[in-house]
Amino acid sequence: MIDFGIDKLALIGAVALIVIGPERLPRVARTVGVLMGKAQRYVAQVQSEVNRSMELEELKKVKTGLEEAAREASQSVEDRINEARNAIYTDPQADDAHHAEHVPTPYYSFGPPVRKNWRLKRGATPLWYKQRNGVRRNIQSGAARVARFRPGPR
Repeated sequence: MIDFGIDKLALIGAVALIVIGPERLPRVARTVGVLMGKAQRYVAQVQSEVNRSMELEELKKVKTGLEEAAREASQSVEDRINEARNAIYTDPQADDAHHAEHVPTPYYSFGPPVRKNWRLKRGATPLWYKQRNGVRRNIQSGAARVARFRPGPR
């Protein structure tokens, strides 16, 4: 803010003592001090808001740059995948334009055909886990349980 030296402060104090008077000078000085403190806090708050907005703009620029780099990387990966897929699916003997029109088939096998209940088998809980945690494996209906535990003929 404004830089006051000792000589300037002494001059201001002498003028204030003459103009205001010795009985009102302490109260005026206290009021001026309070107002200066409020002004300094307000300036500090405005300065912190400006710094925060500048940091936010810098972060937005960095975010935009990172998003652009991620888009470019994703596009290059997709291009490489498509090149690899085209290299896999193209028939090595298809050099003519006439052969390139048909649907390309892979020249290797992808493995056995997928069965209907593959999700069920992949999601099944292992038997050792069920035994260790006390999960019942053979669940019976109420009628079957009654028939099983009914006392036999005597």
